[in-house]
Amino acid sequence: MPAKPVTIGEHHFAKKGDAVAFFQEILYRYDLGDKVSTDDEAILRLLIHRHPDAARKIDVGIASFSVRSGDFGTRCFWINRINNTTEKVSFRACL
Repeated sequence: MPAKPVTIGEHHFAKKGDAVAFFQEILYRYDLGDKVSTDDEAILRLLIHRHPDAARKIDVGIASFSVRSGDFGTRCFWINRINNTTEKVSFRACL
C-alpha cells in the first residue's frame, strides 16, 4: 500500500508516520503541565479540525493548548477552552 501524504496548513508530510513523528516531537518538547507556545499552538489549531469529533472537542472555542497526562500514564495535548473547561485530544486521531 503506497504512503498517503498528509498536509496540515503549510506542513507537508510524505507519509502519516512523518506527521506522527513531527507531532510527537512537539508533545515531548514540553514538561507535563506546560502551556504550548504560540508557534506550536498555530499548527495544533489546524490539526484539531481534522479530529473526527472536532466540534465537540473545540466546543465554545480554544484559549490555548497544554501538555498533561492522558490515560495510563501517557502524555497528550489538552485543549484549554475559553470557558475554562479542558478536553484531552489525541493528535493521532487527527491524522
